Amino acid sequence: MDFAALDFPVFDGPLAQRGVGVIAPFDLALERELWRWVPMEVSLHLARTPYEPVPVSMEMAHLVSNAAHLAAATRDVLHVEPEVVAYLCSSGSFVNGVPAERDLCAVIREAGAPAAVTTSGALAEVLRLLNLGKLAVLTPYDADLTGRLHDFLDELGVKTMASDHLGLGGGIWKVNYRTIAERILAADHEGAEAIFVSCTNLPTYDVIEPLETALGKPVLTANQLTMWACLRRMDLPIVGPGGWLREVP
Repeated sequence: MDFAALDFPVFDGPLAQRGVGVIAPFDLALERELWRWVPMEVSLHLARTPYEPVPVSMEMAHLVSNAAHLAAATRDVLHVEPEVVAYLCSSGSFVNGVPAERDLCAVIREAGAPAAVTTSGALAEVLRLLNLGKLAVLTPYDADLTGRLHDFLDELGVKTMASDHLGLGGGIWKVNYRTIAERILAADHEGAEAIFVSCTNLPTYDVIEPLETALGKPVLTANQLTMWACLRRMDLPIVGPGGWLREVP
C-alpha cells in the first residue's frame, strides 16, 4: 500500500507531553482522581514510598515523609524529565511543622527535581494568595494527627474555627461521597472563610462544586491543591472544580 495514499492528519507525532513526578504514600488508591485535575498534555509519573505495616497515624506520617525515601523516589522519576516533582501527602508534609515542609521541598530539589511542591506547602500558598486566615477542617485521621494539622495552620497564622475527623486507620479511599459531604457540612463554621479537606487518599473531586455552591465559600482539597501547585509552576491552568481557582492571581 502506498503510505502517501493513507488519510493521515499532518502532524509530527503524538501530543507533546509535559511531566509531573508524583511521590505518593504506599497506600494511595486515587491515581484516577489525580488525572482528572490535569490538562491533556500533562502526564503524571508516580513513585511510592516503601510499604510500612502501620495504620494511618502520627507514626505513619513520620514514616512516609522520611527524607531518604523521598530523595530515592525523586530519582526514580527523573529519567522521564518531569518539570516538577510533588510530594502528594497531607499528613506527611504537615506533621513536623512549617520549616520541615520546606525541608522536604529542599530534599526533592537536591535529589535533582527542577521544582518541588508538597500538599501542605500548596495549602499554605493558596491561603496566602487568597488572604484566608480562618478555616474549618475535615480530616480522615485520628484526633492526634488532626491536632498536628491545627498546629501547622497555627504556625501559618491561620485559625482553625471548627474541625471534624473520621478516625480512620486505613481504607480511606473507600469513604463514599455522601459521608464526605455530610461531614464537610457538619465541619463548617460561620466564621470560617474556607474549608480544608485533608488527605490525598480521601475522594473529593465531585463534591467540591455542589458544596461550594451550598456553603458559599471555597472548599480546598488535598489533591486539588497539589495539582494546582504543580501546574502553576508549569504555567498551565488546572482542570476541575473549585471556584477559588479563578480568584488566584
